[in-house]
Amino acid sequence: MTSRIPRDSRLRLVRPRPLAAAPAAIEQRRVRRPAPRPPEGTPAPAELAGMARSVLAAAARVARWADRALGPGGDSATADGKATLSDATARRAADALGLTVDQVCADWDTARLAGLIEVHGDSARPGWRLRAWDRDDSAVLRGWVALCDAWSLACPEPEDYEPAAVAEVVTAMPQVLSFLQLSAGPVPVPQLLDLLAQRVTELRTERCEVDYGPRPDTPAVAPEPRPAPAVDAPLRPLLDWALRALASVGALTYGDGQATLTPLGSWAVWVKLEQICVAAQSPAGNIEQGAEDMLRGCARLRPAAARAEYRAWLAARPVGSAVTELIAAARGEDALLRGLAFEALRVVGGPAEPEVRAALDEPTLRPYALLWLAEHDGVDPEDAHEVLTREEATWLWVDTAAAVADHGEAPLLLRHLETAVQPTVPALLDEVRAVGHPRTVQVLVALAAAHPDPAFAKAVRRAAFQVHTGG
Repeated sequence: MTSRIPRDSRLRLVRPRPLAAAPAAIEQRRVRRPAPRPPEGTPAPAELAGMARSVLAAAARVARWADRALGPGGDSATADGKATLSDATARRAADALGLTVDQVCADWDTARLAGLIEVHGDSARPGWRLRAWDRDDSAVLRGWVALCDAWSLACPEPEDYEPAAVAEVVTAMPQVLSFLQLSAGPVPVPQLLDLLAQRVTELRTERCEVDYGPRPDTPAVAPEPRPAPAVDAPLRPLLDWALRALASVGALTYGDGQATLTPLGSWAVWVKLEQICVAAQSPAGNIEQGAEDMLRGCARLRPAAARAEYRAWLAARPVGSAVTELIAAARGEDALLRGLAFEALRVVGGPAEPEVRAALDEPTLRPYALLWLAEHDGVDPEDAHEVLTREEATWLWVDTAAAVADHGEAPLLLRHLETAVQPTVPALLDEVRAVGHPRTVQVLVALAAAHPDPAFAKAVRRAAFQVHTGG
């Protein structure tokens, strides 16, 4: 008996679907909660964006100058590869803009922190937020929030303080800002100082290590816990530094012995608290999970809901360690987590670029990294797959098929078959066998079991057997 479908039937070509589409067939229905409203009296987004543009006006001016003067073929912007503006470039900008060199350097640093300028080695280029500055209020607000998150870099910290003490104050300041937001008005500095001292003491208590194990030659009696160390250095200078730094980025006003959140600062604190509340209400409690468990918890969510979870998870931890965790999760055996990890890295954006670029040297991650970098450089996601070689595209096809086979259903696997770049079934099987993906056998067996055509299934099973035996 012969099949009605020829052995070398051509596959219908469609654009490759992103891996995030794999779990679409098993999405769970979620109860939509109404969009939260900011506190009463919060200005409209357009008004907030106007405030942010005012705060960042000097930084945007320097960024536009850099766009004109330091474009392709222009002079080098930095001298050390660490985004420090070179002296010669700073003098050029100062002469062109009528500013001092110190003002230019300060505005340059602010533009970098707000994402208006991106520095890659010795070259600078305008960030996407600068391109959208005049027409996209959300881009402006995101840029200001990025600057506000980096407030501790806005002013030099006091001298003669240990880095650990400075880190404690930086960690404690979100609680101080939350108190200011709840107060909805001026708060005396002594009251803020008391709150800061309590929070620092709590942080030190949480770090206190207590040995409850039995000691040699002594009764197995648990020793009394060591008391938390007292605050050994005055916190007033550090609080003063933190409030001045936050005032410099427009988050609050500080003077006459009191501090008050600005409308921008109050809105930013509310946004952070809302992100935490949304994550806490998620089915898996993703904000407290490691990267791998967080990605598993997001696997059944719709793409928009998953991105919200990624943002909340990222907001709760330092960007550097979060990116490292996501890359480590992508190195695992689960292909679905690999794809989802790079979806989360898309939410991270520019700060993830160095580690993603380093992943190009790992064959397992290379196709994902190439697509990420192409999209980061402005290539349309629909066309990003064109940066892959034929072998890389085939490897990615097998990896995605493995994710679908593990987490999807047979119809989804058959639809994935249509996205192969090869024009015929024999060509697909030959190249799949040659690419050497570790899950090739399992993918081919699952595809044979799912396909309704006996001749096709027989050819795929034969290919799986040949891969398994090395034939």
